[in-house]
Amino acid sequence: MTALGAADKRSKNRPSPGPRTWPIRIAALILLVFGSALAGGGVILAASGGSLYYLISGVALIASSVLLWRGDARGVWMYGAMLVWTVAWSIWEVGYSGWQLVPRLIAPFVLAALLLLPSVRRLRTDWLPLWRGRGWAAFGGGLIAAVVLGSAGHTLGSDDPEFPALRRGMQAQAPARLAEPLAKIDRDDWQAYGNDQGGTRFSPLAQIDTSNVAGLTKVWEAEMTPTVPGPMNALQVTPLMIGDTLYACDGNNGVHAFDAETGQVRWRQNVSGGEQPSGKPCRGVAYYKVPDASGVCAERIFAPSHNPTLVALDAKTGQLCPGFGNQGSVDLQSGIAPYPHGLFYVSSAPQVIRGKVVVGGGIPDGQYWGGPSGVIRAFDAVTGELAWAYDAGAPERIGAPPPGEFYTPSSPNSWAPISADEALGLVYLPMGGATPDAFGGLRRPFDDSIGSAVIALDAESGRMRWRFQTTHHDIWDYDVASQPTLADVPTPQGVRSALIQPTKRGEIFVLDRRTGEAIKTVRELPAPQSAVAAGERLAKTQPESSDLPAFRGAPLREKDMWGMTPLDQLYCRIEFRRSLYEGMFTPVTLGKNILIDPGSMGGINWNGISLDADRGIMIVNWTQVPDRLELITREEATRRNFKIAPGLDAGGQTDQPMLGTPYGAYRAQFLSPLGSPCTAPPWGLIAGVDLASGKVLWSKPFGTGRDIGPLKLGVRTMLPITIGTPTAGGAVTTRGGLVFIGGAAEHTFRALDTATGKEVWSHRLATSANATPITYRSPISGRQFVVVAEGGRPAYGTKAGTKLVAYALPATKQ
Repeated sequence: MTALGAADKRSKNRPSPGPRTWPIRIAALILLVFGSALAGGGVILAASGGSLYYLISGVALIASSVLLWRGDARGVWMYGAMLVWTVAWSIWEVGYSGWQLVPRLIAPFVLAALLLLPSVRRLRTDWLPLWRGRGWAAFGGGLIAAVVLGSAGHTLGSDDPEFPALRRGMQAQAPARLAEPLAKIDRDDWQAYGNDQGGTRFSPLAQIDTSNVAGLTKVWEAEMTPTVPGPMNALQVTPLMIGDTLYACDGNNGVHAFDAETGQVRWRQNVSGGEQPSGKPCRGVAYYKVPDASGVCAERIFAPSHNPTLVALDAKTGQLCPGFGNQGSVDLQSGIAPYPHGLFYVSSAPQVIRGKVVVGGGIPDGQYWGGPSGVIRAFDAVTGELAWAYDAGAPERIGAPPPGEFYTPSSPNSWAPISADEALGLVYLPMGGATPDAFGGLRRPFDDSIGSAVIALDAESGRMRWRFQTTHHDIWDYDVASQPTLADVPTPQGVRSALIQPTKRGEIFVLDRRTGEAIKTVRELPAPQSAVAAGERLAKTQPESSDLPAFRGAPLREKDMWGMTPLDQLYCRIEFRRSLYEGMFTPVTLGKNILIDPGSMGGINWNGISLDADRGIMIVNWTQVPDRLELITREEATRRNFKIAPGLDAGGQTDQPMLGTPYGAYRAQFLSPLGSPCTAPPWGLIAGVDLASGKVLWSKPFGTGRDIGPLKLGVRTMLPITIGTPTAGGAVTTRGGLVFIGGAAEHTFRALDTATGKEVWSHRLATSANATPITYRSPISGRQFVVVAEGGRPAYGTKAGTKLVAYALPATKQ
């Protein structure tokens, strides 16, 4: 009797055979798979010195699945205990950071829905009522206790650092103390890439202001149909507006002119010379009016092409200027040693100063030692004759190299936008490094002198007047990507002529633009000195701009790793533990995956900053997505078939052959298996800074998640919730107290209040606006327009676009 009774009692805990069994078995199998993955990954993570949570929770899920398979209701309670433990652990690790809690809590609670299936709910146990009063009360009490204990643990043990921007620059509840006006800009047009030669991206227009911007509407679209067949490069152009005409280049070697009032096409010109697009979009053109001239080409537009050439077009007709160079173009390959097609390009707008057109050139990362020269050249704006060339390897030579010789190969290049001071006669160039980026053992003294620096050249002779290096012996791809911004800055010693240089590192240096001396404190801090690859060397110190915020995230930790689910978050935690990371200057080490943070997108990239010249507020949008780099031997690079990028676009190339060196490299953004960043949001932010005091007035994540999602799934989340997307494209500030910006990986164009950062207007687009906008007053109607390139950014998951979009307030009846 006793044995039979015991058997009867055990049978109460098991489902009877039949249709009710299979839902329980399926739920058990799902938990088994999920638990096995967590436990297996948890073993690897724990062995690497990481969190034990995944191992413990994985074992709990496996136990829960086994019990459910046997029809034992204690499997439900085992899962409930895992949920309680998960809540406590999650809050203990990250507090109440919403996006950090997503991968920790959503999937476990969604899986819990399996346990609400009717077949599971019919399970019974003799030792505790499962679905009635006391069972739910016990579970609810457990969750409350988990929240309390997790909160207490997070508060007591928290080592959460703030963003360096807040740590170094913000005072809680600090009032917005505004600086004195920095400059007087009184034009209604937009004559240069940054509006003025100094790249402030500030407009004195105030017809649109915080009181009426809500009435802004789209008034026209202009189609920038490619003039050259082939794959369409996304638009990243900042147009010019001169007179009553807009001028812009596309990503396929086309230059376009539009009526500034209506957006109607006035002319289009193909400047390719038969070459296919290189993969690097044109971001801007330049304008020049020949003194005391009239007729054909009295006013001209200078544009780069992918050949590469520098072309001069008549501003009225778009025809090539016959007296400039060779029938309107100058061959920028002249004096450059032969190279594979596409590995030398000009993507940024030329700069015009004192009757000369100054251009640099871009060299894709990681290709080969001995690649194209980074020479900087100035050409007569009327004739196209070479005025001077700055060759870092031959600085005493002003002109072109002798026949049969070339400008110094593999020297640091300047691919980013250029600034100039007409009165001082100086042109300012942000510099990249000597390629290849990840190994500097072959670099020469002059490479290490100007790599990742900002330099000032004499506009008349090309001689260097001063230099300031933002990263010493850069092997992390911290090239200076932002246009220097020029302003007259108030200081305790009086107003000084300043140059503000943003960097990919997130540091912003403020220098005297006459001498290059630091206006705001720069300190040299010790840098990591651990083992590096044979033949490499490390700088002992690196500069820090101590008086201004640093626009980058805090140093990475395991608990900062992210993912859409616990499984890809676990993957990211394992890969973090397996990688070498010693902060921003982790030495590039053979045989080790290293993390580089900020990554190659910055910090602050080619979008630069915008400067409200009335209020002294600096607007900064920045990105924080780390890169992962693996340095490998030449033999391993050969085995993996690493080759020079075909045709061109090495900008997104992960395999870096680095031919001519002992090594190759593999570099990519640090992403989860689903294609989301391995670090937690926000990935893009925007801030307003009082330049005089260095205090952050406001700072916030920028961009919602509605138009992005895991890249490898190719789906959009459709969630209009602010997440802070990666950014590309800058801001414009106006006297009306507004910031206009696209920038985010989102189909939205916005206006913010400059003083507070509050969003005061937005408009949905067909794709993202990853370019810097402009604003101007039309001489026809007197209305203020705001124009932005709706160009998209496929690398961020938004499709390429081909339109300029214009906004204005409704026209008033006269």
